[in-house]
Amino acid sequence: MAHLVTLACCSLNQWALDFKGNAKRIIESIVRAKAAGASLRVGPELEITGYGCLDHYLEGDIFLHSWEALTEIIDHDACQDIVLDIGMPIRHKNVRYNCRVICYNRKIILIRPKMWLANDGNYREMRYFTPWMRPGHVEEYYLESIVGTIIGQTEVPFGDGIVSTKDTCFACETCEELFTPAAPHGPLGLDGVEIFTNSSGSHFELRKLKTRLDLIIETTRKSGGIYLYANQKGCDGDRLYYDGSSMIICNGKVLACGSQFSLDDVEVVTATVDLEDVRSFRSSPSRGLQSQQAQKFPRISLKVRLSKRVEDHDYPHEGQSEPIDLKYHAPEEEIALGGACWLWDYLRRCHAAGFFIPLSGGIDSCATSVMVFSMCRLVVSAIQKGNEQVLQDVRRITGETDGSNWAPATPQEIMNRLFYTTFMGSKNSSSDTRKRAKDLAHDIGAYHVNIDIDTVTTAIVNVFYSWSNWMPQFKSAGGSVAENLALQNIQARSRMVLAYLFAQLLPTFRGRTGGGSLLVLGSANVDEALRGYLTKYDCSSADINPIGGVSKTDLKAFIAWACTNFDLPILSTFLSAVPTAELEPITSSYVQSDEADMGISYAELSIFGRLRKNDKLGPWGAYCKLLSTWGSQKTSQNQNEQPLSPRQIAEKTKFFFTKYAINRHKMTVLTPSLHMEQYSPDDNRFDLRPFLYPEFDWAYAKIDRDVERREKAESGTEREREEDDLD
Repeated sequence: MAHLVTLACCSLNQWALDFKGNAKRIIESIVRAKAAGASLRVGPELEITGYGCLDHYLEGDIFLHSWEALTEIIDHDACQDIVLDIGMPIRHKNVRYNCRVICYNRKIILIRPKMWLANDGNYREMRYFTPWMRPGHVEEYYLESIVGTIIGQTEVPFGDGIVSTKDTCFACETCEELFTPAAPHGPLGLDGVEIFTNSSGSHFELRKLKTRLDLIIETTRKSGGIYLYANQKGCDGDRLYYDGSSMIICNGKVLACGSQFSLDDVEVVTATVDLEDVRSFRSSPSRGLQSQQAQKFPRISLKVRLSKRVEDHDYPHEGQSEPIDLKYHAPEEEIALGGACWLWDYLRRCHAAGFFIPLSGGIDSCATSVMVFSMCRLVVSAIQKGNEQVLQDVRRITGETDGSNWAPATPQEIMNRLFYTTFMGSKNSSSDTRKRAKDLAHDIGAYHVNIDIDTVTTAIVNVFYSWSNWMPQFKSAGGSVAENLALQNIQARSRMVLAYLFAQLLPTFRGRTGGGSLLVLGSANVDEALRGYLTKYDCSSADINPIGGVSKTDLKAFIAWACTNFDLPILSTFLSAVPTAELEPITSSYVQSDEADMGISYAELSIFGRLRKNDKLGPWGAYCKLLSTWGSQKTSQNQNEQPLSPRQIAEKTKFFFTKYAINRHKMTVLTPSLHMEQYSPDDNRFDLRPFLYPEFDWAYAKIDRDVERREKAESGTEREREEDDLD
């Protein structure tokens, strides 16, 4: 006997504190869920406020406005005859909670507070909320008058309970709770819960999605049940991109999954499931015995059916959903699509006229530019699929007047209207980099400006000369280290000043309606930030930086991928070019190289970055770990190379941590970047460290003693071998 139930979960592009827009998107998702025949709709975590409100959760206004928005939603005529699971912050007995509100036909059925809060990495939920530490307990919540007078309730259940309908029962699990060792779904499932709803605010990170989805799928693979996972999508106001991928799973099999990257503000995923499949899956005697001993939860009655009666089934049109195979984007695609979606949300919401970037002719500024090109590809694709919101946004951004019928047909058409590039050359620039920058701008359709900055830098240096009567020289001309560095830095900083000048004036110069100004894009990668290989307030200083969370290795792979997939052959020339800052004079015997300047390779920086952040190791711990990798024939960096000696490993370890510590202060002014990499040194809230370090003399001394001990032991072994040879 089939009991078919249609369920819906939503990915919404919410914006922190945009109560009006957020409520509109929630209502739209409910309308779509009902149109698909769903009887239960689940939305993302804290969807009424948007997840990333941060310290605004400490304000009383946010709770008032949340209740006002919820009232508007549940009182809306289009939001009736469907069970709603809506996320919002709530104060109960003067304590702030991250909550889910279960509603039906203008009534609140249950308020379920989050029990285990996300409080590491990018998350600081315990700064704003208190976890509900009373599992299986439900008490009364006295409603604010603003909502109580409309829905006719004064008290509603608040706590950790199960909602029982006429035909099944469901319970909530919120984001982080799913990933804890003793997740709530375990005992809830043993107490008979058949449907689990999970509202999430999980952010995008390279190579993360499969890990996340495997954990979600595993939830019901062992104990059965239907799992609805609803995740936020988009940039809601800061460094994170939430990557959707809402899904519906039954007994470990995926029945529906939403997109990871798209420009759609509202995406509703539905599936039709037979409740009898859950019951038959749970028929083992061992589960029955454990169920008898399991914790019992309070039940809140909801006198409605989620499934249809057998006689009401329209089988030809409402068949059961079949399992699907999940497909994952390669990291190169994730960079292209994640960066593009984040850039689009930021651009359309900040009311800028477009983007501006200084092109160096190197791979970093090239990668940033290709991300913008990827964004324009998505915009064109969305317009061709009938997305009116995207069409309205691109017309507004490009300065089209009201009533315009302009509909771009190619990404280059959009690029020419909103993406501006410049090559800021100097006497130290090569013709190769200048040409690469110009050719790239042409192929992607950008509006390109070619200028020279020597007059600016010379004028600044002359100010110093007029006071000191001393002209600093580059190293190649006999100058000191301080002179050489100062002359390089003034070029870099002049480019930042000029970048903002051109970004403010170019739209007006080109006659854009209303003028406007451009967002300046940065192009420093995560490895260079980790090493401190950048100048404070140079072109690494910008409004936002889409590649600031990407390693050099991944950027190269992304450009190689885009060369083919975006049909941009010009990109191959960037892959073969030696990375160089071009801040020193080129001579017959010297051409500046990034890796030579850094004293360490990009591949090694990635390894040290992961040891420092992911593995949580200091100098001594990193040295010990590398002894078993770089010092081993089987796991050395390159199978064709000899393993490194303990002394070589020690020198590389000390060099990295010394340079990292000296330059850590630069992270305090790092341009806001899209978070993509687990070892990002972002000082804002992901990687909290001092920015004034002492020398690591204690750890370094311990490393040195270990190297000496190993070398003595090796020396003794060698003597024994020599004696054996003589014998």
